[in-house]
Amino acid sequence: MPTTRRQFLGLAGSVTVIPIVTLRPVDATPAMLNAAIRNVVGEAPIRAGRIKLDIPPLVENGNTVPMMVSVASPMTTEDYVKSIHVFNEKNPQPNVGNFYLNPASGRAQITTRIRLADTQKVVAIARLSDDSFWQVTADVVVTLAACTEEVN
Repeated sequence: MPTTRRQFLGLAGSVTVIPIVTLRPVDATPAMLNAAIRNVVGEAPIRAGRIKLDIPPLVENGNTVPMMVSVASPMTTEDYVKSIHVFNEKNPQPNVGNFYLNPASGRAQITTRIRLADTQKVVAIARLSDDSFWQVTADVVVTLAACTEEVN
């Protein structure tokens, strides 16, 4: 028997509506940054020095922040940088990048751009061929763009 329009609308009106939930990224915490660093270095001690992080201390637009990490190393087969790891404090995934090097790399230096949505700390860690870890940190202030001001 064919369904009438009235019957169809009555059935359609009785259907339960299921809400759609959108997922939002988890807010980052300093504990997440520490966990990400420990995931890379394990229980090894981390020393200061030998590594340099070149990043602007003040940026207007955090979408593409230029950054250079360099490590004082002769890059010989006996003494070289194995890897450079970059972390930031307020990213739900704090491990921004992992860069692997070897003596054929010539020099221990990486240059890239990263995204920073807010003022935060950036950490760079280098692992040397003797399995020692070296760290440097930098605070970066991200400001609002001047064109967002209201004019009366």
